[in-house]
Amino acid sequence: MELHRGPLNVDEITNRWYGKLKDKNYGAYIPFIGIVRDENKISGLSFDIYEPILNSWFKAWQEKAKNKDSYLLMAHSIGDVPNHCSSYMSAVASPHRVEALKMISSFVEDFKVSAPIWKYDLINKERVYAKKRSTALKGAGLLK
Repeated sequence: MELHRGPLNVDEITNRWYGKLKDKNYGAYIPFIGIVRDENKISGLSFDIYEPILNSWFKAWQEKAKNKDSYLLMAHSIGDVPNHCSSYMSAVASPHRVEALKMISSFVEDFKVSAPIWKYDLINKERVYAKKRSTALKGAGLLK
């Protein structure tokens, strides 16, 4: 798992990941690249991350991948990411495409609801918590 300040360098990360995996005899390498959309009058998004929980969540996913002879990668931005840039990338390498396609879909969906990452809209150079597009983390919060 990689964390980067600001937007992700998609070309560098994708090429590095492919270079790392191409000789490992996987039959499929499936990347997913999330791109910040220009909508709702935002100039971008900003992210805060709680790394201890993110690390344990990702480690559990790595074990799931390993149990299926697959390999999982992920990169995410910390801080501000302008529109039309990437803030999130993940990839699965697997001996077979069907397993890789299932895993990348499950991983990305679980990431959206389980990863301890807080998203803010950038509006007029200010961070505004994106509450309507956020999901409460299971077990989070001090009061019910």
